[in-house]
Amino acid sequence: MEKSIKMDKTELITMSPLVLAYLGDTVYESYIREHLIRQNINRKVNDLHKSAIQYSKAKAQATIIHELQDELTEEEIRIFKRGRNQKPHTSPKNADIIDYKCATGFEALIGYLYLSEDRERLEYIVQKSIEIIEREI
Repeated sequence: MEKSIKMDKTELITMSPLVLAYLGDTVYESYIREHLIRQNINRKVNDLHKSAIQYSKAKAQATIIHELQDELTEEEIRIFKRGRNQKPHTSPKNADIIDYKCATGFEALIGYLYLSEDRERLEYIVQKSIEIIEREI
């Protein structure tokens, strides 16, 4: 595997928010899967998948971003808003359009933090996300 090269801020800020969201979706899902496996090491994959949906569905991600918004930096808010304001290329199947757009913004933020290699901030946001969803469940 090729060694990653840290992207500079200009590249990240000008990158398509949908590309950031595409990556952010995978990164966030990986953190959620690891969290669930560590909590429930003997559960069946289908049960893990059903649990993971509670953390990653659009409504959950919209709830997360609304609760975290006051903790975000100006730069993080800009990234979130750019992702949220993108015209979706698909229509949501199981989500309200507003939640879907907020979820896209949340995933863009996760992708941005991942590519900027700010692991401490990324892990903080993911941990807070887990806490928010687990309070709701």
